[in-house]
Formats: sequence, structure tokens, C-alpha cells
Amino acid sequence: MPGDDKTESRKIDHIRIVLHEDVAAKGIVTGFAAYRLPHRALPELDLNEVDTRTTFLGKPIAAPLLISSMTGGTASAEKINLALAEAAEYLGLPMGVGSQRAAVMDPRLASTYQVRRVAPHIPLLANVGAVQLNYGFTVDHCRRAVEMIEADALILHLNPLQEAVQPEGDVNFKGLLARIEEVCRRLEVPVIVKEVGNGIGAADAIRLYEVGVRIIDVAGAGGTSWSEVERFRQPNDTGRRVASAFADWGLPTTECIREVRAALPDVTLIASGGVRSGVDVAKAIALGADLAGTARPALFDAINERGAEAVIEGLGAFIRELRVAMFCSGCANLQALRNLRLGERS
Repeated sequence: MPGDDKTESRKIDHIRIVLHEDVAAKGIVTGFAAYRLPHRALPELDLNEVDTRTTFLGKPIAAPLLISSMTGGTASAEKINLALAEAAEYLGLPMGVGSQRAAVMDPRLASTYQVRRVAPHIPLLANVGAVQLNYGFTVDHCRRAVEMIEADALILHLNPLQEAVQPEGDVNFKGLLARIEEVCRRLEVPVIVKEVGNGIGAADAIRLYEVGVRIIDVAGAGGTSWSEVERFRQPNDTGRRVASAFADWGLPTTECIREVRAALPDVTLIASGGVRSGVDVAKAIALGADLAGTARPALFDAINERGAEAVIEGLGAFIRELRVAMFCSGCANLQALRNLRLGERS
């Protein structure tokens, strides 16, 4: 499979646009602000003993916080991924890399994703676009992505809206469920299916679960909008108009969490999409998620000249906020947080 300069150029565009343009969803919110954690004036806890630890993919992690997939395939992306991975290892958090299509097509780019040397202990997630299974990718290509980074699981990401408005988008999603089922059946590591910011609702989650997917990242709407990202890459006014029409498209993150958890009590549920603080993480867990994922805040820290140190500070604040939220709502551990009843703001 030959290399593709357009893929590398697109990844460079994506990093630049996310960092420098307003790509937030418009007219739709995650829903986190609609909920409040109940304050306990007398929590009967020692903050220092609040336990945020859990496990993911059979490995211990320090908090239910995933550094979500972002980038790879370029020299600048390699620096970002190494900073993220060093921070993940230091903090004891799982991490996903960006889509590895570029490196599967051109092995010379593999190093931009290979972070295991600085993160030997964390759960590490490989990543390819599910739609590529309709464009020549096979289970063997998926296996190569996993082996390339010594991953513990493979993310297959779903991004129909992004592909539909992308100038060079791959838009044949027909028959994809059967191909996902084949990957689940034949791949040696667990398969995670995630959206990229428009949400996975109960109906699709059930279909995925029925074909063998046991980990779902809902990646709901209200955070970064990839149709907005693609708007800035359009070559003409018509393309920009079409992309901008979908700035409010999708299922809010909190709606996805509640729907999918109600439909699938046993699925491992990751909540990403506009998670911007440890308080959001706490709300996500209380609503039914097992982990929460965040990307954009960590990306801004990763490009800081202090690199991993800045990421550690930023995500360390997330963890501290989670601990304080648990403490002030009387939750000594994550199980107590899962059993907590959230209030709704009027």
C-alpha cells in the first residue's frame, strides 16, 4: 500500500486548525452544565484518602481519565505524542494515538506513533478509521497498527460527518458493521469503537455490542466539532457553507452516556466529547461512564515548550479536580461516585 502525501498534509492541517481556529461545536452543548454534584458540608472523609484508582484493559490506572486519540503521521505529531505519553506514564493514565492509516500505508511514519519506550506500563490504544475497512484495510492491517505501537487494544473510529464534509472524504459506510464484527472476532486484542465528536447513541451501541464490541467511547457533541475543523480546509465557499451547516450536529455527550449505559449495563463505557475539567469527569462517572476522555486541553499543553511537564500539570489538575469533587460530594471511591444521584439545574 503506497504512501499518501495528502494524508500527511491533512494531519498537519488538522493540528494547525485545532490549535488556532474556533472549532468548537456551535448551538449544541455537552450537557454537563445541566447537572450538579450534591455538595456535602460534612463529607466524613479525609481528602487524602479519596481513591480515584481503577483498572482498564487489565492494567491499573491512577484515575478514570483517558488521553484521547489526537495525532500522528508527521514530525510535529511525533513530538506531541511523546509528550503526551511521558505525561501518561508519569500520571498513570491510558492513552490513544491518532489514526495510524498514514503509517500503515507508509511504515516510515511509524515512529511518529511509537511511544511505548517512554510509556512502558500504561494501557496504550492503537487507532484506525473504521471506514477504511471498506477501502482496502483488512484485519491484518489492523493487526499491524496494534503491533506497530505495542498496543493493548485497537480503536476503530467512526466519523461519517467528518468524512462527508471532508474534501477528500471516504464516504462508503455501507456494510461496515459486518467488517467490524470480523475484526472483533479475529484480532488478538480488544476492539474499542468510538465516534469523533458527534456521539454514539443507544441504537448504534446495541448493534456494536451484538457484533462483539465490548468497549464504546461515545465521543458526544459539544466539544471540538470536526465538521468545523473541515470547514477551514474547504477549497471554496460551497464547501464551507455545507460544513458550517453541521456545527450543531450530533448527540450531546451526557445524553449518550445515559442512553448507552441504560441500554448496555455491561459495556465498558468511555465518555469523551467536551470533557474540560475533573468536575466533568466526575459527572461522567456518576452518569454511568467507566472512564472519561479528553483531548484538546492536553494538545494545547503538549505543544508548550515544556512539553510533558505542561501536560502533567494540566492533567494533574484534572485529577485533583476529580478528587475534590468526589470529596465534596461524599464519595470515597469511584464506586460511591457511580452510585451518586446527580441533581439537575433548573
